[in-house]
Amino acid sequence: MPKISVEMPGELLADLDEHVGDDGKFVNRSDAIRASVRKTLDVLDEIDARHGRLAEEGAEGETASGGDAE
Repeated sequence: MPKISVEMPGELLADLDEHVGDDGKFVNRSDAIRASVRKTLDVLDEIDARHGRLAEEGAEGETASGGDAE
């Protein structure tokens, strides 16, 4: 799995950390960020579908978002 690095304001990170750990919804920050990205992409796909912009997955593995499927 590729690793990425992001910069974010401290207040956003503190808010994220409230949902991570033994008492939180996520095991770690990476899990929380992956879930957030998935949810955002799902919402964007729904918006694109409503506007007729959602292309079907192509034969070569290209997804509706234009990226290569991995």
